[in-house]
Amino acid sequence: MSFQDRVRKIQFRSESLLCVGLDIDPREIPVSLRATQNPTLEFAKQIIDATADLVCAYKINIAFFEAEGAEGWNNLEALSRLIPPNLLKIGDAKRGDIGNTSERYARAFFDKLNFNAVTVNPYMGYDSVEPFLKDNERGAFILALTSNAGSRDFQRLKVGKKPLYEKVVNAASRWNSNKNVGLVVGATHARELGAIRKLVPMMPILIPGVGKQGGDLRSAVRYGCTKSGDLAIINASRSVLYASSGKDFAEASRRESLRLRDAINNFREEFFLKPTKMTD
Repeated sequence: MSFQDRVRKIQFRSESLLCVGLDIDPREIPVSLRATQNPTLEFAKQIIDATADLVCAYKINIAFFEAEGAEGWNNLEALSRLIPPNLLKIGDAKRGDIGNTSERYARAFFDKLNFNAVTVNPYMGYDSVEPFLKDNERGAFILALTSNAGSRDFQRLKVGKKPLYEKVVNAASRWNSNKNVGLVVGATHARELGAIRKLVPMMPILIPGVGKQGGDLRSAVRYGCTKSGDLAIINASRSVLYASSGKDFAEASRRESLRLRDAINNFREEFFLKPTKMTD
């Protein structure tokens, strides 16, 4: 089964387009956990336990683990095993280098950490992306138009008559022969998100920027989904992880995830027909 088809199947079965981003900052972990043997892992476990039935994916931000050295990498390996196998596990690593280096990155995230997909920076061209595309069951989310303010510095620059991000989208579409390429497009760019979706009508789009970054959830659903109301993976991180700093943090994260999941599905019903039944 291709990565694209697996995304659709998971979203259909879970009845969810929500992805929770595990951007776990040790400084933000509730005080009630700080005396435990491994506060980061315990926090992650309780968040996953509280939300796994409400999401289609988890996105692990690698930087928050790499910053902690060997202990952080050990936690990353342990956390990757906590995510249920019936959900997508996305490594938010933003890697991309010369071919032989990218091959090692792909091995680390796919073979060692068993991620289903990795975010990839295409700045160095196809040979830096190609190692992430060899297995059609594993996906690469190509950075196209990111949610941060600095995306304007380069991504919107005109190359001929088209912005650079559109050139990236078109290249990603050409690279998608194995149906395992996706895009990263921020919810903070609603108009452009709609235009990008028209260029890639059946490609998964990972959509960060909802919540603390100010992206509009309704627009993310309307412009990010396919005509079947799927293949948009809408990420929320801090608003879910840190919904409460008290002992009720897990319950609060569940409430926020439930609110987001239901709001997304309400918008799907508003804009799209109910998805047809999928079979194995």
